[in-house]
This record gives sequence, C-alpha cells and structure tokens, in this order.
Amino acid sequence: MRLFGTTWVDHGHGYAARRIAVAVGSLAAAVASCLVLRLAYQGLRIAAIGDFVTVLMVAMFAICSALAFRHTWDGFTRRHDPDRQASLRGLLTVGFVGSLLAYFFRSLTEAPGEKLHCQEYEEARRQYEKRTTRRSGNPRNRRRA
Repeated sequence: MRLFGTTWVDHGHGYAARRIAVAVGSLAAAVASCLVLRLAYQGLRIAAIGDFVTVLMVAMFAICSALAFRHTWDGFTRRHDPDRQASLRGLLTVGFVGSLLAYFFRSLTEAPGEKLHCQEYEEARRQYEKRTTRRSGNPRNRRRA
C-alpha cells in the first residue's frame, strides 16, 4: 500500500503516524481543491455567463464528486472491473474532491484498502496451503488424467 509499506501486517514502526499524515494530507488536498473550485465559480460569476451555466457547473461537480466518493469508497472493499474503471475515468477526474474525501474518511479507521489487501492475502495463503498439502488420501484412488 502506498505510504504504508508492509506494516499493515503488524501495524508497527510508525503506522499510526503515517495514517494520521495521510488523513491530514488528503483533507488538506480536498480543502485546497475546494478553494480552486471556488475560484473557478467566482470566475464564472465575474464573466457573467448566466445563472443557468453556473448552476450546471455546480451541479456537475456536486454529482461527479458524490459518484466519485461512492466509487472510491467501494474500491476499498472490493476490486473494480478494469473496463468499468476505464470508462469512469473522466467522471472520477471531475469528481476528484469526492475521491479525496473518501480517502480521508477511510484513513480515519484504517489504511485505505488495508482490509481488502488483508482479505486477498489470507485468501492467497489459504489457496497456497490447499495446493501444497502433501497427501489427501490414498494416491492409488486418484483418477488418472
């Protein structure tokens, strides 16, 4: 996991400090992003292009941020389909504030994606153990391929 190394296994060596740093950093990035969006909004108001376009822009960022939040939040618990991920790239780019907020809220409870990595690790260990068992009965009774 980025910024967390492999300490998700034992949670030692500054794990809490890194989690706090990621939470603060993602929140700071979200706040800075909101300030940039505020400047863009003010630019539209100064340009006097009309209330309709301004409302459309605000609605677009709000909807895309909400969808990006949900998509990012779901990505912490299960892997996304790569084709779907590619088709949503534009939406996730526009809704970057939602992704940053999802990262912030998840980092308050765990390293983002930690639970998913642990589940995948445990599943891989189970499969490995299953494959490497020496014998599972009489080899004479096995079917021949």
